[in-house]
Amino acid sequence: MAAAVGVVAVLVGGGGCAAPGADAGAGAGVGGIDLPWPGEGQSSVVVEGFGSLGGRGGSTPVPIASVTKVMTAYVILRGHPLEDGGQGPRIGVDAAAARESFAPGESTAQLREGQDLTERQLLELMLLPSGNNVARLLARWDSGSQEAFVVKMNRAALELGMTRTTYTGASGLEESTRSTAEDQIRLARAAMGLPVLREVVGMRETTVAGVPGTVVNTNTLLGRDGVIGLKTGSTTAAGGNLMWAAEVRAGGGVRLVLGVVLAQRANTTPQQGLAAALERSGRLIEAVREQLPGVLAAGDGNGEGAAAAGGRGGRP
Repeated sequence: MAAAVGVVAVLVGGGGCAAPGADAGAGAGVGGIDLPWPGEGQSSVVVEGFGSLGGRGGSTPVPIASVTKVMTAYVILRGHPLEDGGQGPRIGVDAAAARESFAPGESTAQLREGQDLTERQLLELMLLPSGNNVARLLARWDSGSQEAFVVKMNRAALELGMTRTTYTGASGLEESTRSTAEDQIRLARAAMGLPVLREVVGMRETTVAGVPGTVVNTNTLLGRDGVIGLKTGSTTAAGGNLMWAAEVRAGGGVRLVLGVVLAQRANTTPQQGLAAALERSGRLIEAVREQLPGVLAAGDGNGEGAAAAGGRGGRP
C-alpha cells in the first residue's frame, strides 16, 4: 500500500493564517509544535485539515522579488501544459532577452538572439538561476507583451484566492509586485500540483544546450531535510524571500510541508537577505521534522488530538 500523503502548510512572512488575534512569540507553541520564528517579518503556521499552529505579524503586502516567477511558471504551464518528459514548443530568443542577459543588477540567463530553446528549457532557466530576462521572454511569447501577461497573472491570483497580491511584472524585479505569505502559500500548493513545475523546482542543477556552463539552483536547501523545492527571491527592498516545499515522514505517511518566508533583512543587500531567508527557513524545517511525528502520534494519526489541545484555526 502506498504511504498516505498529507499537506502541512507553514507560512512565514507577509501574512498569516493564525487564529484571529494570534501573535505567537519565538518558541510559543500551538497544537504541540514550538517553531523557531524569525525575529523579524511576519509568520504563521497552518496544517491543512488540522488548524492553526499560531503566527506572528499581520497581512500587509510586501515585495516578494523573484518568488514572483512561481506565478509566471504557473500561468505558462496552465496555458501551455507539458506532458511528463515533454519539452514543449521551441521558442525563439528575441533581441530584448539577449540584450537583457547582461542587465546590471539583475539575475539573468545568458541567451543569444535567434537561439531556439524549448518551453521546458526556458522554465529551467527562469526557475533555477532566476533569470529575469527569461521570465519576460516567456511573458512576451505567451501574451505578446509583459503587460498583457501580467493581467493573466493577476487573474490567476484571484482565482486562487490571493486577494492581497498584486503582480506588476513577470520577473519580480519591480518593488510594486507585492503579496503576503498567506497568499503565496496558496500558490505554492497549486504549483506543487503541477508535475512539471514540481520537477523543475526540485532540480539542483541543469545544463541547456547553447547556454554556457552548468546552471545551478539558487535554492541551496534542496536535498537537505527533505526539501524538494520551490523558489528564492531577493532584492534590497524585498530582502530575502523563500517559498519552499519539504517532505516529512509522520503519521504513517509522507507529509508535504509548504513554507513561505518573506522580508528577511530587507534594505540590506540581496545576498544578505537571501542568506537569512535560507537559514531561517532551514531552522523551521528542522523543527517541523523533529516535532510533527510526535504530535501526530499523540493524536489519532492525522493530528486531530493535538489540534484540539492547541486550538483549531481556519484553513489558509
